[in-house]
Amino acid sequence: MTYLDYQATTPLAPEVAAAMVDAMDRFGNPNSAHRYGRQAASDVELVRERVHGTLGIQSGRIVFTSGATEALNLAIVGAARAAPPSRRRIVTIATEHAAVLDTVLSLRHEGFEPVVLPVDANGLVDLDIASAAIDARVALLVVMHVNNEIGVIQPFAALSEIALDAGVPVLCDAAQSFGRLMLPPADMVALSAHKIHGPKGVGALWLRDGFEIAPVLHGGGQEQGLRPGTLSPMLCAGFGVAAELAKGRGDADLIHVRALWERALALFPGWTLNGASDHRYHGNLSIRRDGLDAARLISDVRDVAISVGSACASGSGRPSHVLRAIGLTDAEAKSTLRIGFGRYTTIEELEQAARAIVAAAEGQRIVA
Repeated sequence: MTYLDYQATTPLAPEVAAAMVDAMDRFGNPNSAHRYGRQAASDVELVRERVHGTLGIQSGRIVFTSGATEALNLAIVGAARAAPPSRRRIVTIATEHAAVLDTVLSLRHEGFEPVVLPVDANGLVDLDIASAAIDARVALLVVMHVNNEIGVIQPFAALSEIALDAGVPVLCDAAQSFGRLMLPPADMVALSAHKIHGPKGVGALWLRDGFEIAPVLHGGGQEQGLRPGTLSPMLCAGFGVAAELAKGRGDADLIHVRALWERALALFPGWTLNGASDHRYHGNLSIRRDGLDAARLISDVRDVAISVGSACASGSGRPSHVLRAIGLTDAEAKSTLRIGFGRYTTIEELEQAARAIVAAAEGQRIVA
């Protein structure tokens, strides 16, 4: 079977699996004072250094979480609750992940006003609209660096500059870009291990030096008082090796992904690309074909793992909010496939999968 769903999750790197097996023998609680605990704590701190090193930002602090979703919840709610009473707006973008949109909307119950900025047909926010919305009433700006459904890259540096002028802190959802692209300036960055060939169940939140947020969970002083609960040294070990591999193989991975992208474009003639063709990460190919039943095609092509959009919304039956935000009709959204590739994808696999996908699409036309 050919795996082409890298935005949902990535295959575990062999080096990561080996590191996790090795860490299983060191079962101590990192918060215990005895030798087992001290060894586990030492291992966790080494991972913290590795993740920080891959982040490419020398200062700040890393707080481990269960993944990017928890990191985003902690950052959004924690920053909102720590904001002064004069700042009761939270600005984000219509194409954000549900972990952001749902969390921002939930804060209405605490007296905050969500401001959701629209995007154009390319999936990019208008800087004039953003500038008008980001002012002294805003507690936080939340922006996804690389979109998980259509792969576009927001004009993050320009948005950060607008926010800086208004004294507004910025949270970057870097789940899809960490370890792949240089990260933009921000006050907080949410990270995920399983998007960079690490294990599921672990991620992190980076916070700028001096930037304080309120804890969201309670029950212990672990993770600098912001995230209670016992960390898994095994998951952390996997995260650390995945981060180190991403740092060492970053340039090679990008070259490989670009080659796959260029080949993929040639393999789907007559299909329409969703989102900007230039401002994007090339490991994400979101394409559509008029009249296609994408869900049926995925069922028909059982030897290829692809998706219609976000894995988190899979099975809801609703058209993607991202595709609707860029102006697609429900029919166009339901004719969209997301093909994701990366480090372990070969050109031959991509070609074979594309032939199967195109043949299944043609089969639908003949039947129709």
